[in-house]
Amino acid sequence: MLDSHINNPKSPKYHVKRWLDSHSAELLGKKAVDLPAGNGVSSEILKNHGVEVYAFDLFPEYFRAKDIECRRADIMRGIPLEDKMADLAICQEGIEHFSDQLKALKEFNRILVSNGKLLITTPSYSNLSARLSYLLFESETNKQMPPNEIDDIWMVDKAVSKEIYHGHIFLIGLQKLRILAKLAGFKIIEIKYLRISKGSLFLLPFLYPLIIISSYCRYQRNMRRLKDVSKEQKKAVYLEQLKINISIRNLVNHHSFVVFEKENEIDQIEFGFGKPKVDFQSET
Repeated sequence: MLDSHINNPKSPKYHVKRWLDSHSAELLGKKAVDLPAGNGVSSEILKNHGVEVYAFDLFPEYFRAKDIECRRADIMRGIPLEDKMADLAICQEGIEHFSDQLKALKEFNRILVSNGKLLITTPSYSNLSARLSYLLFESETNKQMPPNEIDDIWMVDKAVSKEIYHGHIFLIGLQKLRILAKLAGFKIIEIKYLRISKGSLFLLPFLYPLIIISSYCRYQRNMRRLKDVSKEQKKAVYLEQLKINISIRNLVNHHSFVVFEKENEIDQIEFGFGKPKVDFQSET
């Protein structure tokens, strides 16, 4: 069933397959969740590597992989699996369709074991061409209208499901994806850049000097703020963000492929960095 896209370097499926192939030894005998599973290409690759696959999609009628069951699931209502049962989760071209991305990431956290991996591929909203298009018309590209009810309701088939398959209404950039993942207990362990945006490449020489200057000024200014937070804590966060923002590959990348690792359970996540807690019981 493996379709032609796995041989096309411009397709996310090609890069997901390469990642899975390169980790085949450690995947053998493990459990993986594929959501949204689409036509089943990634599920089939996982199965061929000896992985026990759990495939889910809002519209499983389009799943084509043989000898693998694809169950209907809306991640907004939860993944019908037990806690901490999977070693790997793949969300390929899905996060940009989810109306509550933080909730979805928390649900992936719930079903993954400690140190489990989450692979996410999504159109990049961080490249320069996308940023300029958003500035001009709040649109994904200079060829499209902003998200609307004509172009971005991709599927409504009430005979099959009452759910609506949204288009690219919830596109996300790498910085926002990073913080939502942090809030859901994940850390980035690898960022892969899939293909170049030609428009972004054209804009790079004009905008990159401004990006460099602005990014370093913000970094230095924020390092001087929040005296109650240690320098080490601020540097760990701000330097990661700085590196993402000035990365030429990120600025010209058309598609993002991020590998996350589960580092905390949801109830173990703590932030605040020395900031005082609000006393909601104090008298006004």
